Amino acid sequence: MRLARSARWLVLAFLVSLVPATSHAGVFISVGFAPPPLVVYAQPVCPQPGLMWTPGYWAYGPDGYYWVPGAWVPAPAVGMLWTPGYWGFGSGLYLWHPGYWGPTVGYYGGVNYGFGYMGIGFAGGMWRGGVFAYNTAVMHVGVGGVWGNRVYVDRTIVERNTIVNNRHVAYSGGPGGINHPPTAQERAAMNERHMGPTAAQTQHSQAAMHDRNAYFNTNHGHPSQVAESRALTPANRAAPAARNGYQENRGAQTRQESRPMEQQRTQARPESRTESRPGSRTQSRPESKPAERPKEEKPPKK
Repeated sequence: MRLARSARWLVLAFLVSLVPATSHAGVFISVGFAPPPLVVYAQPVCPQPGLMWTPGYWAYGPDGYYWVPGAWVPAPAVGMLWTPGYWGFGSGLYLWHPGYWGPTVGYYGGVNYGFGYMGIGFAGGMWRGGVFAYNTAVMHVGVGGVWGNRVYVDRTIVERNTIVNNRHVAYSGGPGGINHPPTAQERAAMNERHMGPTAAQTQHSQAAMHDRNAYFNTNHGHPSQVAESRALTPANRAAPAARNGYQENRGAQTRQESRPMEQQRTQARPESRTESRPGSRTQSRPESKPAERPKEEKPPKK
């Protein structure tokens, strides 16, 4: 059974590779059965201002559906907002529509991911003069200090953007799915210029795909890690290893450079003693030999 799933995954991965990288509205993966219900969890506190929340979701991998934890990530540019990916039913299959970055949050199937993504648009915050302000009615962020005017409270927009109160349905259309066709505003947002997931997001998803405990077949809908508490950036994943490696290499290099110097000092001392001892003996003995003293000439006999 697992071999058949792996073979199916290889075919899907091949089909994914055929999709142009610039196309973020196309379908990447199709599955014959619906994704599991969404995991309901508490949002971790935003570790620092300026980060955007990307909700957790069910992706499909070599051994079936697996959970990608929600995470705080920096936007690729000022003014950019994240549109989550979603599963949509069509032609008898459940199709995955990947998420993207853009100036406006587009259509994500009406799925209620929570934390501002209530089914339509985004109620979690807005950009103000190059600074992102959080709606604390749905976002779990700090208060006071560095946050200052980066927070506000607006519960009305949350109620207006909520399609369904059920946060368990993970797909749009089909049996038991959410019935929310895209609005004119959402269609317009879909046609805007988009950017795909950042490198940190891609690494985050790949890490979940290789985590056996993330798969529904193992956790039965209760993954051990539902959300990432720290900021999801390349710095906190790749940089520490590179920095530690640099320090280790630098330390090893320092030790390698210091040891030869110590060896040189150690070798220099015996050489100085060796040179001085033979030299002193060699120079003192010939000088003390009577044979080497100049001979005095005797006066001739008369």
